[in-house]
Amino acid sequence: MATIKEIEQRLATIETLDDSHWADFLQDKRVGVQRAIRKRQKAIAAKQAETARLELLLRHERALYQQGVEWIAGIDEVGRGPLAGPVVAAAVILPKDCSIQGLNDSKQIPKHKHRAFYQAIMDQALAVGLGLKDNQTIDRVNIYEATKLAMLDAVAHLSIQPQHLLIDAMTLDLPIPQTKLIKGDANSLSIAAASIVAKVVRDEIMVNYNAIYPGYAFDQNAGYGTRAHLEGLAQLGLTPIHRQSFEPIKSLLKHATKGESDD
Repeated sequence: MATIKEIEQRLATIETLDDSHWADFLQDKRVGVQRAIRKRQKAIAAKQAETARLELLLRHERALYQQGVEWIAGIDEVGRGPLAGPVVAAAVILPKDCSIQGLNDSKQIPKHKHRAFYQAIMDQALAVGLGLKDNQTIDRVNIYEATKLAMLDAVAHLSIQPQHLLIDAMTLDLPIPQTKLIKGDANSLSIAAASIVAKVVRDEIMVNYNAIYPGYAFDQNAGYGTRAHLEGLAQLGLTPIHRQSFEPIKSLLKHATKGESDD
């Protein structure tokens, strides 16, 4: 009789839940064997569910491939809401057969896994472009327009000219066919890939800024208005990377100016 370890090795070769070999294994009533069967079946079911999820995320890309479009760029941004730092956009062109298990909107993936997904994307992507607009640009043209400018730069920095753009909730002034997708990072694999790339790049920028401007916990909050960040503002004041058109910074500046005029 085969050992449980030997049976586990055989079970590992089964890839579908309707494989005819299951019947043979199910006849073995040993507790260890039954446990191994349930474990393998659960793993297969999870893999099939993930494959189905990825196929759903590729539905927009698949439709374009069927129309003869080969180079599709997914575009997303990170950093619209923070009080400090730039807005970063990424454009990613994935190959037709791309399959990165677990890839999703960056907000749905634990932060400690972002770097691994970033590397997988960079390894498989046909082209990746980045665009960045600093806080001064954001203050000058507003965050919406700055985001568009960052996205335009991301597309311009692609090494392959895209034939179609899939964009998260925006349209760009470009002579390239494009599709605006609401919650695109949760509805397109290409946009999800762009969201991860933009997130990792921006987080690294903010970690570097934390070394330059300590006291705001930029390495932890990426410039968002957390308690530690607000406490830093109260104690240390503004840095050159703070967005002066954003609240509460706008009010802090107003009060500071008023205080100076009162003096």
